[in-house]
Amino acid sequence: MIHKTVTRPRSTRSQSRRVRVGAALATAVAVAATVAGCGTSQSDPAPPGSAVPGTSAEPAALTGANVNAWLDGLLPAALARTGVAGASVAVVRDGETLTARGYGHADTGGGDADAVPVDPDRHLFRVGSVSKLVTATAALQLVQSGKLQLDTDIGEYLDFTVPRRYPRDVTLRHLLTHTAGFEERIAGLIGTTGTDVDLRTALINDPPEQIYEPGTVPAYSNYGNALAGYLVERASGIRFEEYVASNVLARAGMASSTFEQPLPAHLSDRMSNGYERAGAPAAPFEIVSTPPAGALSAPATDMARFMLAQLGEQVGEAPLLDAPTRELMQRPALDATSLGTLAEGPRMTLGYFDESRNGHRILGHGGDTLYFHSHLQLYPDDRTGIYLSLNSTGEGALDSHELRQAVLNGFADRYFPAEATQQVAGTQPVAGVDPATAAEHAALAAGTYESSRAVRSNFLTMMGLTGRTTVSVTDGDRLLFEPAPLSDSPALYEEVSPWVWREVGGQRTVAMRVTDGQVEAISFDSAFALLPVPAERDSALVLTVLVASTAVLLLVALSWPVRAIVRRRLGRAPRDRAGRTARILTRVAVAGTLLALAGWTVSLVSIMGLRDVSATSLRVVQLMQLIGLLGVLPAAVRLIDDIRRRTGWHRITGSVAVLLALAGTGWFAVEFMLLAPSISY
Repeated sequence: MIHKTVTRPRSTRSQSRRVRVGAALATAVAVAATVAGCGTSQSDPAPPGSAVPGTSAEPAALTGANVNAWLDGLLPAALARTGVAGASVAVVRDGETLTARGYGHADTGGGDADAVPVDPDRHLFRVGSVSKLVTATAALQLVQSGKLQLDTDIGEYLDFTVPRRYPRDVTLRHLLTHTAGFEERIAGLIGTTGTDVDLRTALINDPPEQIYEPGTVPAYSNYGNALAGYLVERASGIRFEEYVASNVLARAGMASSTFEQPLPAHLSDRMSNGYERAGAPAAPFEIVSTPPAGALSAPATDMARFMLAQLGEQVGEAPLLDAPTRELMQRPALDATSLGTLAEGPRMTLGYFDESRNGHRILGHGGDTLYFHSHLQLYPDDRTGIYLSLNSTGEGALDSHELRQAVLNGFADRYFPAEATQQVAGTQPVAGVDPATAAEHAALAAGTYESSRAVRSNFLTMMGLTGRTTVSVTDGDRLLFEPAPLSDSPALYEEVSPWVWREVGGQRTVAMRVTDGQVEAISFDSAFALLPVPAERDSALVLTVLVASTAVLLLVALSWPVRAIVRRRLGRAPRDRAGRTARILTRVAVAGTLLALAGWTVSLVSIMGLRDVSATSLRVVQLMQLIGLLGVLPAAVRLIDDIRRRTGWHRITGSVAVLLALAGTGWFAVEFMLLAPSISY
């Protein structure tokens, strides 16, 4: 349910493992994304209406023997290189399972215990946010039966109130396309054995704020998908886990799969261990607090059945959806009416990401827990699907992502390569953009951007400082993204149709929405967008103020004992009592600010590691921060007193520096919501 997006969450899709202040913050988002099964696409989507770049190649024969040989040549070495303990893979084609393969170990052994190889039919893996496809299927079954409506406000179905900032309805369509407008949440996403699971309680306990107008901004949301699962519960009258067991898993013949946590007794001994890396100890079974968003446990052979059922094959008790509803689920779910020109880029279906490649329509979803990393892709027009799950993160933070990307893109390029004259399915040839217009559009795009998957209502607003993307103009009308979306490297994009850019020499696309000459958003993946960073939150400005202010306050605090020792050794008299109260209060403010900054750092590192931080601790840190902010007043009094009494340039300079430093950290605290009443994260 998590989802490590490499786009700076993330993360989600993730993002943010490259800074320092940012390290904790960014990783927190990445972990949240990960733990939330984010689902950013692992492939490079081709732009609407554009020819696929690259050379054509003859496709390899898509047979069980060929796929087995390819996987056998790729995965064992990849697992050894990355430190991933085990992998489970399934490929389906034309109504049958071509192959289901296990690689590495479900249990690495140790001591007197032998290592246990992965068995794709026996061993269950946690699929993370791939679970959202089951949730979407369940919701659409109830749409098909008339018990739920896609475009009715969810308030008609819920027995509690969801926070709203905008008067526009929030609908099931919005929930399934990640456009309900909710901010990110991190706390409580994943626990361990003994953690209580109550979907309704998880949804009503500190729900996220609505920060975007529904239907307008793609912003991946585990909370939104969990709400869709609760609608299933409300409309069906039974627990979500029970409904999907009977109406999705059983219908698809997935007899060894479950959303139950902990696992039922008959499945518990079949669960693969999860590992940070192959040589690490086995991790405990993970408990997802909002099951619809990422709690499914399943073997690869069951996921093969799910893919076949999603492709319209009857593999279990009954079809999952009738043909019209299945087609509805698999086509883009929002248009320009709400998305504007963002609708020209990759869009969500009712559950799937658009991950098209080489001119072939590909629908997919990725997902991560802390230790398991999975991805599923369907080729609806080619009656094909591939599923891959790993039971370890690997030696490097991006190892599991890069390994999945290598398998998925390698599969597409081997069996469904681009043809020389191939156009993206269902689109028209590129109309093109004249150079003057392209230059004008590029100039508008230049700036700094942050992910739409964000926190805006409390102290985790600080996470927006990390993982930002800078867009600049080069060659007059091309855009240079640093880093590129879904990448850690820069990339060049050119406009291929109005407000749509394609990566030069690649297949990824972005779409831009502009209103009154200002960029509102740049969509780079079906459920993610880049939003302009306001000038007052520019990273260079903020970090300069914060670092300089902190350095001054640290030097001041260190000078206190030094000056006391010097005075004692030289026998100097203490300062006169005039202005003593202001000096003492200023010192208290300096100490409070430094303690607050240390407290925020410790809290963020804990949150990054998905360890709960108590409300009491956060309130104490906020109190220290408030003391620091209020200290601007005595610091100003102290400065005025020093000037009035002509205490000397060095003391006046010191008083000015302290006042500016307290004002700088105070501005940071206000701008980034460190004193916000809400401390829900």
